Amino acid sequence: MTDDTQQAEAKAGAEARRDAERSDDAEALAGLSTAPVDEEDGPRGGEGAGDGAAGAGSFGGRREPGARGALAWLGRECAGWARWFWRQLTSMRVALILLFLLALASIPGSMIPQDNVNAPLAEDFRERNPALSEFYETFQLFNVYSSVWFSAIYLLLFISLIGCIVPRAWQFVGQLRARPPRAPRRLSRMPAYTTWRTDAAPDDVLAAAQRRLRRRRFRADLREDGPGGAHVAAEKGYLREAGNLVFHLALVVMLVAFAAGRLWYSEGGKLVVQGEGFSNTLTQYDDFESGTLFDVNELEPFGFRLDEFHSDFSRESVDLGTPTLFRADVTWWDQEGAERAAEIEVNDPLHVGDSRVRLLGHGYAPVVTVTDAQGELAFHGPVPFLPQDTALTSTGVIKVSTYTGPDGEPDQLGFQGFFNPTYNIDAERGPHSTFPEPDLPVLTLNAFHGDLGVNSGLPQNVYQLDTSDMEQLRDEETGDLFRFNLVPGQSVELPEGMGTLTFDRLEQWASFQITTKAGNEWALASSLAAVVGLAGSLLLQRRRVWVRAFTGDDGHTVVEMASLGRTESAKVPEELADLAERLQPDAPLVPDEAAGTPAGTADTADTAETADTAETAEAAVDTAADTEEPAESAAAEGARP
Repeated sequence: MTDDTQQAEAKAGAEARRDAERSDDAEALAGLSTAPVDEEDGPRGGEGAGDGAAGAGSFGGRREPGARGALAWLGRECAGWARWFWRQLTSMRVALILLFLLALASIPGSMIPQDNVNAPLAEDFRERNPALSEFYETFQLFNVYSSVWFSAIYLLLFISLIGCIVPRAWQFVGQLRARPPRAPRRLSRMPAYTTWRTDAAPDDVLAAAQRRLRRRRFRADLREDGPGGAHVAAEKGYLREAGNLVFHLALVVMLVAFAAGRLWYSEGGKLVVQGEGFSNTLTQYDDFESGTLFDVNELEPFGFRLDEFHSDFSRESVDLGTPTLFRADVTWWDQEGAERAAEIEVNDPLHVGDSRVRLLGHGYAPVVTVTDAQGELAFHGPVPFLPQDTALTSTGVIKVSTYTGPDGEPDQLGFQGFFNPTYNIDAERGPHSTFPEPDLPVLTLNAFHGDLGVNSGLPQNVYQLDTSDMEQLRDEETGDLFRFNLVPGQSVELPEGMGTLTFDRLEQWASFQITTKAGNEWALASSLAAVVGLAGSLLLQRRRVWVRAFTGDDGHTVVEMASLGRTESAKVPEELADLAERLQPDAPLVPDEAAGTPAGTADTADTAETADTAETAEAAVDTAADTEEPAESAAAEGARP
């Protein structure tokens, strides 16, 4: 046999040993995580893909001649592309991109007025920015959360999560039912390793190791089928993967809860003057919207009355005008009719069944009495004025649709102007308020007569006055436009004997939002579960421990222990050292007769460093290349959506 032949055989034997060791290491690493692998492969040829240009670079492989061959190739091509697309959609990279896009898509919804949140503000934006609004309309930016592109991102993320959870959960169940993997042939290749000699019998050492590991809540199994002989295989940290699955599942439940909240919800607003009430029926709302699947006939049967509203504002120079108290004292009743007293504050809503009554804002409603030219009562009641600034400078209108003029003919009156709780006037701002409390309440109005347009059949805003078919009254003496100021208790004579207007007193009003949303409890529970699952996936470490005991050449029992974690961590060798120390009473060290020192050591770091450096480096590269999944970081795996 020549030297070249011997070298070739030796090289082949070394390759075979390395292949066997790589296989052992891959088996030891297998299943430490169920995280899906991001496959970077694109379209590639199938069987026979390289045999000719027809099949090269495709999923379909080689295309056989004829129509049948073309159809078979097309089927393989479509199936291959479908599998590739599914792998990409359920990969961690795409899921993170979809999460980023979802967050990015939410930005316009918080910056651009939304029709379903504040329709008047959105309409005002359209009037002030006609060109930009046309662009926004094209891309549905006034209805971001119900737009086609936002829904597409939402649904793709939903499908991606489902595609991740189902196979991952199935693999995890299989791991829970499977035995811990057997030990590799050479435990010294593991990141944490220790060995020593003892006089205890190998079977006794393995039994003690299995007992000790189970006490530490490892799932330990005594195996006889390992390549290196009998050993104990143990595994711990399954809750890490359970935390990952809980996190993913919680995200799915959260998405479902949000979707249900948009489909089965109702939301409406109501302005209630002090002393008046509200019944939860559709006709009672000032504005109302609901989800696609919500039935307005299923509104919660209840009502309430605003007994008194309490407000207070700071008079300190630094916080002047800052509200310190907003509270609505109400009496509410349900379908049984029993009345109950309650207090509603800004962050403390009233709960009635599935409905929530929230306090949104407040303002003032002057109580006004109008008599016509014949001295008859034409109007009496509170008129809410809407605040325009933090000092509650308010605007409003009074519409008198039933009125008889001086000539005895029916007519209509309209008044518009300001109400200022603490009155002030200057050349720059005109009438305005300097403090939100009614220190000097003044009602400032202009008067019109003519057609209010309330009988046209077209809807009108109760807080706006259409003066297109009306004429403003003028002062009889000066000929100027008629304008007047009133404080509570004062009256004014209208020009040309058209009657009187009296500012009787001042009431307060409060605006309420009544909402019914499905899935709130599920959304809260899933949010908490996601936090718990993410914490578990980040803080827990999945690891394996192997203990091997066999009789050495000198007749003593050789004990080997090794540990492997999903990711590098200083706790893995520390835990192995602690386990080795706890096993010492059952497998005490024997002295090294040659050196007069204890044989072996439980110092995992020193033992690992004495291994052949080149071989260890090669083994690390081979192990990383042959594992069934990439070495992701713990944070990335825990945050996998």
